[in-house]
Amino acid sequence: MHIFGYDWPKAHAALNDLPAALLLMTVLFDWGFVFTRRESLRAAAIWTLWAGVIGGWAAVIAGLQAEDAIDHGPGIHSLMEDHQTLALWTMGLFTVVLVYTLFRRGVFSRVEQIALRLTSIAGLVTLIWTARIGGRMYFEHAAGVPTAVFEPEEHDRALEHHHHEAGDHGDHDEHDHEEH
Repeated sequence: MHIFGYDWPKAHAALNDLPAALLLMTVLFDWGFVFTRRESLRAAAIWTLWAGVIGGWAAVIAGLQAEDAIDHGPGIHSLMEDHQTLALWTMGLFTVVLVYTLFRRGVFSRVEQIALRLTSIAGLVTLIWTARIGGRMYFEHAAGVPTAVFEPEEHDRALEHHHHEAGDHGDHDEHDHEEH
């Protein structure tokens, strides 16, 4: 299935960064409000929470669909399960904060304020942990890269590194191994 020209794995990749950034900003705006009492920061926290929760659930849905669409073995499957569980916890925590904030219309007792802020921090911790596992899946296991694409690339890399190990360091315009 394709969404706006993306298959599920690419849709997940396209959708997951913005909600993560928005939810991080939600927590930062809220803490900014705590220290400054500026209502503009409180409003920014609520709006970024709205957008982050909606976008986050879209990323979760795409990720759940992507799991069945990508080539993977048992090792990466375990990481996928952890990533999925943490993503659901993350979105559950931030959704609770949003729903409770809307239910109480932004008027909280001191205990409610502390509970919501602790819940948001817990959501931020699970968000970072979720992202870390997602990064491991992609950068260490090539999750989302089809086997038909990865195998020729892996072969080309092996040949190129063998070529360099053999001592042939002639002038090549094809690539540059310098770090930038």
